[in-house]
Amino acid sequence: MNLKRRAVAATAVIAVAGAGLVTVQATAEATQPARSKAARCPDLTVSKGWYGGHDGNAARLQQMIDTYGKCGEQHLGGGAKPVATFDWDNTVIKNDVGDATMFWLLRNSKIRTPRNADWHTTSRYLTDPAAKALTKACPATGSTLPTGRDTDCADEIASVYAEGTTKSGEAAFGGFDHRRMEPQYAWLAQLTQGWSTRQVKGFAAAARKQNLAAPIGTEQTVGTGKFTGWVRYYDQQRDLIRTLKKAGFDVYVVSASPEPVAEVWAKSVGVDARHTIGIRNVTAHGRLTGHLKGCGTVKDGDDSMITYIDGKRCWINQEIYGVRGAAAEKVQPADRRQVFAAGDSDTDISFLRDATALRLVLNRNKNELMCRAYDNADGRWLVNPMFIEPKGRLAEPYPCATTGYTERDGTEGPVRRTDGSVIPDQQDTVHGT
Repeated sequence: MNLKRRAVAATAVIAVAGAGLVTVQATAEATQPARSKAARCPDLTVSKGWYGGHDGNAARLQQMIDTYGKCGEQHLGGGAKPVATFDWDNTVIKNDVGDATMFWLLRNSKIRTPRNADWHTTSRYLTDPAAKALTKACPATGSTLPTGRDTDCADEIASVYAEGTTKSGEAAFGGFDHRRMEPQYAWLAQLTQGWSTRQVKGFAAAARKQNLAAPIGTEQTVGTGKFTGWVRYYDQQRDLIRTLKKAGFDVYVVSASPEPVAEVWAKSVGVDARHTIGIRNVTAHGRLTGHLKGCGTVKDGDDSMITYIDGKRCWINQEIYGVRGAAAEKVQPADRRQVFAAGDSDTDISFLRDATALRLVLNRNKNELMCRAYDNADGRWLVNPMFIEPKGRLAEPYPCATTGYTERDGTEGPVRRTDGSVIPDQQDTVHGT
């Protein structure tokens, strides 16, 4: 698919790190003049699934690659590479590798009994009702919990993890900053305590093999419940990552899954462990603990920030650009931000907004994300249906002007632009059929 010969029916104003604003003109006329073979950037090769046909999302992405790749006019030079950052779950793959790993752990009795049989040690945000329910359902009978055969224990853990409530419906977590922490996501990493990183990677690899082999639509039984039992890579995203790397981009995965789990999956799209950022445990004596590494002003073991919304911004600034302390939690100058970002959920909002050229969103009907993407205030947002089992059109507009934004304390309010103006409600226009 020779997308870069196609013109894009738009004028895109995009920013490159270290080069200010650049206006890229494109018209709907036939094709662009061919460049010399030596200057040609690599082409995307998978066309199916991209929204908008020849002049749509794939063409915009190709134009970005042509502009900022090592063969492009806006290439940084001097050894610096443009950075591309991808969320993982439901962005590069369909479904969730954290879920796949958690359910494998439960089915195979690989969750260790909490220290002193005290479930509060597994999360600083676990409520008393949840700790009591888990203690009752999962009596301490050994070093690991027999969740493969003890359905009461498996059901209680699965409910707390998947629903954020006990089986009886009481809130399982509370008191956290909703813009930098999701305790349910963090809890999976914390429940790997007692194992080594190598062992956790082995568990993730076993879950990966099982979920890739399962037919699309498979459900698995965990305790007495039914949960999604399959995962697939998106061919389109694998192709995009390959093309970006070939064009000289530095490609990173930034996931709210545990880092050892994300590493196991990311290597199959050519992203190595050094370029994979996820939830990181504090280690002691070669074993993972139930505490988490911090970022910015959050110290190791404080357990109050993970790679979630503003936490993803912090970890990108810290690990990719070397920004430390309070500055890592803030928006950086354009020359210290990613050129491209891709995500699917509100957890990706901050690092997507930081991207200086294009921001690719897979539509999973997430309120704040879709409000900002459809508002498209600066012309840099691309919306695409999910490549496998895309969601249909949302019947009602996204509640951008009223409840689309989640505050730090969990309350809801309007979604605002950078200038403080409120984004009006948005119709769902890019979806499956």
